[in-house]
Amino acid sequence: MKKCKITKNTSVIVLLSGGIDSTACVQYYLKNGFCTSAVFIDYEQLPVKMEESSAKKICSYYNIHLNTIRVNGPEYCKKVEIKGRNAIFVLLALMFYPKHVGIISLGIHSGTSYYDCTENFSNDIKNILNGYSNGQIRFEAPFLKWNKKMIYDYCKLQKIPVELTYSCEIGINGPCGECPSCKDRSNFNVS
Repeated sequence: MKKCKITKNTSVIVLLSGGIDSTACVQYYLKNGFCTSAVFIDYEQLPVKMEESSAKKICSYYNIHLNTIRVNGPEYCKKVEIKGRNAIFVLLALMFYPKHVGIISLGIHSGTSYYDCTENFSNDIKNILNGYSNGQIRFEAPFLKWNKKMIYDYCKLQKIPVELTYSCEIGINGPCGECPSCKDRSNFNVS
């Protein structure tokens, strides 16, 4: 990784799940010259070990720093949809990195029914970060208007190492093959 001068316009923390979308987000910022680091959040999700392992491999591949935040997740975090998850991720990054100036980013995209993958969510979280940081921290979701196929095509075009990623919502020792993330990978021939 080349050295970069950190400024509020070039520093980004990517919330890295170890999946394809957030990995594409890491590559997007590096390609565009941002000083990029990543944060993995362990909230006791079922596939936490597989996700964290992937996040570490991705950060090693791109030679960027990875921090991990561990929180005790409530029992309902064992389910596939977790309401408020992306908002909590952004707020945890804000709380754990109070001196950060720049961008906090998520690899969210269109085509899901989740509120925290919408333009309304993006605008709401931008306002919250602006309020807490007096404009020093911005929220970005570079793939917000893209669908999953567009992200897969981007990964292919940019030669993103999708084989290092892990995208299963309930698998503990490997992909379950049944959840929406596993089905997406299968639909786009991503193993």
